[in-house]
Amino acid sequence: MTPSADPSTSEHPPLHDAPAPTTGATPLPELALLFLKLGTIAFGGPAAHIAMMEDEVVRRRRWLTREQFLDYLGATNLIPGPNSTELAIHIGHARAGWRGLLIAGASFILPAALIVATVAWAYMKFGTLPQGEAILHGVKPVVIAVVLQAIWRLGRSAVKSPMLAAVAAAATVAAALGVNELVILAGAGGAMALARSSSTWGAAGNARGVVAAPVVASAAGWSGPGGAGAGATSATPVALAAATGVAVGGSFTLPALFAVFAKIGAVLFGSGYVLLAFMRADLVERLHWLSERQLLDAVAVGQVTPGPVFTTATFVGYVLGGVRGAVVATVGIFLPAFVFVALSGPLVPRLRRSPAAGAVLDGVNAGSLALMAVVTWQLAHTALADRLSVSLAVLSVLLLLWRRVNSAWLVIGGALAGVVASL
Repeated sequence: MTPSADPSTSEHPPLHDAPAPTTGATPLPELALLFLKLGTIAFGGPAAHIAMMEDEVVRRRRWLTREQFLDYLGATNLIPGPNSTELAIHIGHARAGWRGLLIAGASFILPAALIVATVAWAYMKFGTLPQGEAILHGVKPVVIAVVLQAIWRLGRSAVKSPMLAAVAAAATVAAALGVNELVILAGAGGAMALARSSSTWGAAGNARGVVAAPVVASAAGWSGPGGAGAGATSATPVALAAATGVAVGGSFTLPALFAVFAKIGAVLFGSGYVLLAFMRADLVERLHWLSERQLLDAVAVGQVTPGPVFTTATFVGYVLGGVRGAVVATVGIFLPAFVFVALSGPLVPRLRRSPAAGAVLDGVNAGSLALMAVVTWQLAHTALADRLSVSLAVLSVLLLLWRRVNSAWLVIGGALAGVVASL
């Protein structure tokens, strides 16, 4: 790198395996079919969903460049709601405008919602949940391989300078220590903004950039384990539980159900465990609509079915109000995501064209990949528990790298292997 080069700018070197994206609008039926497929086979949580989307949208179909994909991924981390669903909505809008926005998002949600509603029907009829552990036992190792490949490919575009490498490393350490996700992303973007504000870049500028990276980890002082913000996430659901205007212990109505889930969808950042906290505060403690066991069963269904974990709302809605309740709860929790993406999506390309805002996006993108890496590491601890799971993970990595097998077939194969092994 020459002394005059500015590694905090948003220009990327060309990648031989990342050709230019296809031009022209994507036909709506093609968009719908892709996201219906992804919604049907996307086990493993948001990191896995994002990896599968990258494989299909960037590598196979070339609908977006890796930089565009990373920018949309970074944008989803800055707004409330389900990240993978919002990423699908962004992709739909980028490829087919407003109709694409609606089609891609709805297509990704629909398969999971139908599966969860079917499970909820069986739950109400038979009083128990179907067993899905065998399927997950085979799918999770495959998911680990798919996500690792996506992190590697996206990382080659996202981590394009020593400064970004330092930011990504600091974000990884902070995430492993339990620092709040939003604080990590804000710190990563802030570190890059500080680096970009330097008028010159050379040895001194590079040192300033590396020194700026600890801005990410310094947030642990108020949000990490034992920090002043350590209890913020657990307190937030309780503090917001009264925001729907529904009386404590109020009788169940469909408008009240919609209000509860629309509020959750509009304010929730974080994982399925945060969703559990929000639903418990509203549905169990305040409104007394669900028992603790029903809530835990709902969350379990959301974890073992494909697609976004927010379809837990579909299960709750069916338990409380049948088919109409399932529809109302599902629309309520996902509607804010469509609104947020519709408002923020058009701003992403404009931000990339601004040097200062582009530097912030670069930092957020590096932080987002760090979060994915830590989540994958945590998942691997439980997923790779025996010879079968380790063998499936290794085989999946080999097939992805050398045979370029579609991740959908690997997920199906992993599910079948898990079922066969349980017999």
